Amino acid sequence: MIKFLKINFVPITLISSVVILFSCGEQKSEINKNLESSMNRVAEKYVKLVLNIGMYDVDYVDAYYGPNEWKPETKSDAVNDSAFIQSLYDEAGKLLDTLESLSKEQADEIQTLRYRFLYKQILAVRTKVFQLAGGKLSFDEEAKALYDAEVPTNESLQFQNIVDEISKLLPGKGSVADRWQDYKKQFIIPTEKLDEVFQAAIDECRKRTLQHIKLPAKESFKVEYVKGQPWGAYNWYKGNYFSIIQVNTNLPIYIEHAVDLAAHEGYPGHHVLNVLLEKLYRERNWVEFCIYLLFSPQSLIAEGTANYGVEVAFPGNSQMEFEKEILFPLAGLDPSKADTYYRITKLLQQLDYSSNEAARNYLDSKWLKDQTIDWLQKYNLASKEKAEQNLKFFEKYRSYIINYNLGKDIVKNYIETNGGTSDNEKMRWALFEKIISTPQTPSGLK
Repeated sequence: MIKFLKINFVPITLISSVVILFSCGEQKSEINKNLESSMNRVAEKYVKLVLNIGMYDVDYVDAYYGPNEWKPETKSDAVNDSAFIQSLYDEAGKLLDTLESLSKEQADEIQTLRYRFLYKQILAVRTKVFQLAGGKLSFDEEAKALYDAEVPTNESLQFQNIVDEISKLLPGKGSVADRWQDYKKQFIIPTEKLDEVFQAAIDECRKRTLQHIKLPAKESFKVEYVKGQPWGAYNWYKGNYFSIIQVNTNLPIYIEHAVDLAAHEGYPGHHVLNVLLEKLYRERNWVEFCIYLLFSPQSLIAEGTANYGVEVAFPGNSQMEFEKEILFPLAGLDPSKADTYYRITKLLQQLDYSSNEAARNYLDSKWLKDQTIDWLQKYNLASKEKAEQNLKFFEKYRSYIINYNLGKDIVKNYIETNGGTSDNEKMRWALFEKIISTPQTPSGLK
């Protein structure tokens, strides 16, 4: 194992020293040109560094559609050499040093956003190399270094109060988790109806999104149904404005998840974000956006906007109304039973952070597997099968879980604090589009 120094989080604050200059003039144009050129060089080295690290972890590079000649040819014996790994760590450090040397340059708003994005992404890259070399971080340290976010802690009492409210709405006796699992069976989408229901949900999400966000005419996607994955659904972005959306059918899919998954993976979620960021690459030649690395602040923005995008596309009760009117009949379900079900699912959203506590304690070796599964059943009301799937997710993706709930809250708070409230749909969509079409960092949204 390579012995690295403890990662220093202090340099993160140096990005605040970048001067944002909005005035126009000949001098500023020249400064911007020089800064742009310097960041372009850093961006190219960043992409090549990420591609090299991807040889160690097949999940690291989630999407790449940049120059083919930048890809490492094969995984050679040198990849297993500690000196080579050390060189990757050192290269990340040099790129951070270069950016810090630019921190006093004058910049306009978009350049400042780009600077911050590159800095936080490269800090996450260095952290990943540290971990690949055997370096250990706690759950909270990892979340801060990889995702630029501080994760709040929650006590079991907070979740128990919500569980007690849900218990009052459920029929029968026994544990709340068992009663919930039994009750919601009546809202499972039949397997033979799944594609029809999901396609209808995607069509509605796309229609609502295109009313507010202009996308390239050639953008498209394909849906596939798979099994044996630790996630519920996944967007594999292939470049050229095309995505493959995979839906995991190992566990039952419930009626409200059709819209949730369609919005999250498609419109206005991952597919739209990736399309708009690819436009940055194509139109500005910002090569850092020809690659998407999974374990980075970019993922908190991506998952947070994808989750909040459901509320943006379906404000108020419109999701429930659409599902009752269109999706319930398509699935052959009884919409007259929906009201109580939706009251419960709304309460369940308040249990989202219980997954963070499960992951934190499990990954920090404070809980064993059985303890973690018990917690998820008790405070996330998961079935045992779902809890076991969650555990596999923790083992594979570690602190990534925070990107869904904390990411959503960071995005939601930013948009609503800046006027994008439910009664100002135009502003909400405008702010949402800004986040998914410009370089953003989680700390920059606070």
